[in-house]
Amino acid sequence: MNKKDIAEIRKQFKLETDLLKIAEIYNVYIKQDTSEIFHEESRSFSLLDREQQELFLANFKKVLAGKLDIKLFEVKFQRPEEGQVDHTQTLLYEGLHADDAEGWKDNMQRVALKMVEETPYEKDMVITFIRGTYFKTTKREVDETETALRDEVYTTPFVLGSMNQTELPKSSLVFDFIEKEFKSNIMADPVIKLSSPVGGFLFPSFTNNAADVNRILYSAAKANKPDFQFIENVLNGDEITTAEDDKVVFEEIVKQVIGDEVNSRTLAGVYDEINSLLEVEAEDEDEPAPMLDSKEVERVLKASGIKDISTEKVEQAFQQVTDDRQYEMKASHIVPKYGSKSIKINTKVAEIKIGPEDLRYVKQVNYNGRRCILIEVEEDTVVEGFKLLAEEELE
Repeated sequence: MNKKDIAEIRKQFKLETDLLKIAEIYNVYIKQDTSEIFHEESRSFSLLDREQQELFLANFKKVLAGKLDIKLFEVKFQRPEEGQVDHTQTLLYEGLHADDAEGWKDNMQRVALKMVEETPYEKDMVITFIRGTYFKTTKREVDETETALRDEVYTTPFVLGSMNQTELPKSSLVFDFIEKEFKSNIMADPVIKLSSPVGGFLFPSFTNNAADVNRILYSAAKANKPDFQFIENVLNGDEITTAEDDKVVFEEIVKQVIGDEVNSRTLAGVYDEINSLLEVEAEDEDEPAPMLDSKEVERVLKASGIKDISTEKVEQAFQQVTDDRQYEMKASHIVPKYGSKSIKINTKVAEIKIGPEDLRYVKQVNYNGRRCILIEVEEDTVVEGFKLLAEEELE
């Protein structure tokens, strides 16, 4: 799935839409101290009152919120072992295509039990599953009307899971208008925190408008903090790499090739070269996400003006850092965001934020025997309404 696919299905989680229909919802309450099902409830989503539907729909949108490879991760299922009957891919597929609600519920119950058996939780949990159908319109033509656009759609059945913690409401002091007295208000019913799910998934993944049952979209609780144990033991998925991991790998590879010291102009050139790949992708939505392998990294470093770059040196760096000469990184994981002040330079006296396109205007220099940061500017510098005087020439 790409970010456009996710955004399109996410925006359909609303009441007034004919492009996404939710058939059933299955809720499971898990007690923290027993890791067993305390209560379960399966019913048609349409039978919920409007307020409950809105709360759940907002929760499902939260599950699908975030950036790919940072908070959302497309996970490939592992192959089931011989005789394995509880493989999550199998349970989700059979539940999705079950003829009756009971078959759907039984499979989701087994998935829920895997979730709590593998990972102990600090609070009571509510796990919610929905089964529905997503209708994606075919590519819009200029002369098509809105009605004609809905005549031909891609139809994809799906299962979405959401994991939410509970908490007891805080006691408070209230005024009773009937009895005309102050009294404490102690509520024993736990509140389900639907506004901040701690995990979830969407099955199957979508690729080129078609369902890919060999992959699942996993949602982490926090950015760059996927639960690897959950992915492996609950989802039965292969190992994943975060955007943060790719960035660290790239930095280590470059350090192996050119050392850990570089001037700002060279670093800006590296970022510009990689960003040019992303600009090509942005112009063509069907273009696959650009990847950086050893050959592409070699080209980027040479194009940035770095000398003494050889194929052997780059491949050796890949081998040392990743133990795999064929390792690939997504270009989007490497480059700071252009058009925003996404680069931070932290010093003892100040935190400087600049965009990668302006990095070449920042230099480290020696001034009166001290290391200083020099920022090239085109206009006078004004501080608290005062124009700064030009200092003496740098030595």
